[in-house]
Amino acid sequence: MKKWLVTAAAFWLAACSSGEESKRYYQLPVIQNAAPVSVSQASRQLWVEQVTVPDYLAGNGVVYQTSDVQYTIANNNLWASPLDQQLRNALVANLSAQLPGWVVASQPLGAAQDTLNVTVTGFHGRYDGRVIVSGEWLLNHQGQLIKRPFHIEALQNQDGYDEMVKVLADAWKQEAASIAQALNRMP
Repeated sequence: MKKWLVTAAAFWLAACSSGEESKRYYQLPVIQNAAPVSVSQASRQLWVEQVTVPDYLAGNGVVYQTSDVQYTIANNNLWASPLDQQLRNALVANLSAQLPGWVVASQPLGAAQDTLNVTVTGFHGRYDGRVIVSGEWLLNHQGQLIKRPFHIEALQNQDGYDEMVKVLADAWKQEAASIAQALNRMP
């Protein structure tokens, strides 16, 4: 009986240690340096209602474009939490840091709030060493709808998924800065 258990354990260990690469999980870095602002003190309020991503980005795997028409979804390099949630959380944090005096939240704040919806169409690395962050955002500002497209290409300085995720996060932060500038120009 012991011989059978040892043999079964050896087969199980061999199966578990087959040449399969270990999985790596990625989370976008989020800044946490926004000064606290109460809703009653804020001159403006912004609800980031949703950030949507297409199906090819909505899975667990980090996406890499291998040619003009082909995309690969990684099996072992995965998002630690759904990408749309990560993008929304990072956007709220970045806008909060860049819009002093505003309350920026991921839930409704009240009747006087502006509402922002973002559709991300590209958030991936590419075969030429660049990352792509693209899409459009729609702002409802006091009943007026403002829609703006965005397309950012940023160069990776090093190879690998770690670097790709960092550059993607920087590009997303850059788009948040662009949105903040647009919001600051509104009456």
